[in-house]
Amino acid sequence: MDVLKHPVATEKAIRMIESDNVLTFVVDPRVTQHTIKKAVEAKFKVKVDDLRVLTTMKGKKKAYVKLNKEFHALDIATQLGLM
Repeated sequence: MDVLKHPVATEKAIRMIESDNVLTFVVDPRVTQHTIKKAVEAKFKVKVDDLRVLTTMKGKKKAYVKLNKEFHALDIATQLGLM
């Protein structure tokens, strides 16, 4: 099962990357917050400070991942091709 499906590249998501150090991903609807946190930390070699999950009306699940101050979301967004 692929935990992280793809990053979100909306205006709001880009603003959150720049100002709040938060990455946004669409994730598998069956995964838990703990699984998402471990997947992000393993894939990008970062430390997650906070994680919030939202299930949309269309059944998609979004994860808002706030990174530790030592790591920059902008660098990871560049690796992913968002910036």
